[in-house]
Amino acid sequence: MKIGVFCSANEHIDPDFFRSTEELGQWIGSEGHQLVFGGCNMGLMECVARATHEAGGTTIGMVPRVVEQGGRVSDYVDVHVACDNLSDRKDLMLAQSDVLIALPGGIGTLDEVFTVAASHTIGYHRKMVILYDMKAFWAPLIALLDDLQARGFIRGHWTDFIRVAHSLDEIRQEVNRI
Repeated sequence: MKIGVFCSANEHIDPDFFRSTEELGQWIGSEGHQLVFGGCNMGLMECVARATHEAGGTTIGMVPRVVEQGGRVSDYVDVHVACDNLSDRKDLMLAQSDVLIALPGGIGTLDEVFTVAASHTIGYHRKMVILYDMKAFWAPLIALLDDLQARGFIRGHWTDFIRVAHSLDEIRQEVNRI
């Protein structure tokens, strides 16, 4: 299975996020899955790529030109897919992935989550986004989604296209449902 991972490229974040991300990457690699990621050599992106690669998995990096020009391409990219910009990267990651997991991240990660979820809601695909809720990182977003749901701004239920996992075991369960 190809597992897309959206996540932070920042270094100075909670060390527990790195530990959980490394565990996820080890699982992806040891299970023979392929990692689809943003191709950057920083933060959680580099962490999940290194762990997947070292566990024997294949990594597919969707690398925007600006990342390549800045010398920030991960050494753990096994398959390098060049792209023009962040929009291209999102489209390629969605096309290449069977499921997508969002680790802690910022504006870019939110953009990726909502692009995939919005396109799911109108029928472009049936792929799920799983919020890996490490240390309740996604709790404010989950509360916002619940509020939007209660106010009638989401057709159906938001968990029809976004799932939440609090542990690697729950990630495994969600992935196995696909």
